[in-house]
Amino acid sequence: MPDLGGTLSALSEDLRDKITDALVNKNAKTVTVLSSLLAVEDELGYIPPRAIELVALYTKSTINDVWGVASFYTNFRFTPPGEHVVEICWGPTCHLLGARGILKSTLDSLGLSEEGDTADKKVSLKYSTCLGACSQGPVVHVDGKMISPQSIGRTDGSALVDKISGMISDVENGKSQ
Repeated sequence: MPDLGGTLSALSEDLRDKITDALVNKNAKTVTVLSSLLAVEDELGYIPPRAIELVALYTKSTINDVWGVASFYTNFRFTPPGEHVVEICWGPTCHLLGARGILKSTLDSLGLSEEGDTADKKVSLKYSTCLGACSQGPVVHVDGKMISPQSIGRTDGSALVDKISGMISDVENGKSQ
């Protein structure tokens, strides 16, 4: 393992330590560029551009190779997310089960025209190609917690929109869940 401690003096010590911990303390036995990038994003919620250099050192790759992997996967973030992250599944099953209406209502509630961050950085909205719960679709993750019509006891899409709207209202009113 290369020494990552003295690298990138432009990073704050705290951020550098978090990135190093994410890379060194991974549970996976295989060290790849992708697994390392995922570990950093899991730890921080995004991949700071300077972390690309640390991942390159850790995986014994070039910065260009790491950036090639990072930029290939559209779900990686390179800026800090909002305080709360809402992911709406747009996969085939969720789409057929009403994701379009949920997406439109959520965009309207947040004052967004497409995925992204609200102006106040309270909420980041992401589209997801699959959240891995097709049998419960349409599904949404709010801060990593899956909600679906079935999980809230009602099997219609409007119930899910109401739940998301309530969670967003709580965020706007300072009542984090």
